[in-house]
Amino acid sequence: MTNTDRSVDDLLQSFAPEDPLRGRVHLVLTAIPEEVQIDFLRDPRFSITKLHFEGGFGTKLYIAFPSPDGTGSRCVALKPRLSDCAEPFGLYIIAHELAHAYLRNGPWGDVADPEDAADALAAHWGFPKPIDIRW
Repeated sequence: MTNTDRSVDDLLQSFAPEDPLRGRVHLVLTAIPEEVQIDFLRDPRFSITKLHFEGGFGTKLYIAFPSPDGTGSRCVALKPRLSDCAEPFGLYIIAHELAHAYLRNGPWGDVADPEDAADALAAHWGFPKPIDIRW
């Protein structure tokens, strides 16, 4: 890994050390290509967090304002149930959401649709969409 201002562990600060989701996110983040990791680590607008639901109030999510050049936040917000769903499905969802962030919700190669592009890139990284999807 080349020098960056942050580490993968820095990206996981919003997750409790004992949270199984932290382990799953760490597994995906360290499995994706180095250039993608570096892109995330060097971008101060990139963050990854776990959504926290408050009964009767919903969810609060704080993200960065758009920058002066119009660049938006690259926040990946994951649902808590990704901690205990079937592991292949959880890893796929995490990789899919990271792919969206990396592609900035755009296409990948010849794949124009952002959802299909995120699926294709996640599969390319080794996290294909499971055939039998179960939460």
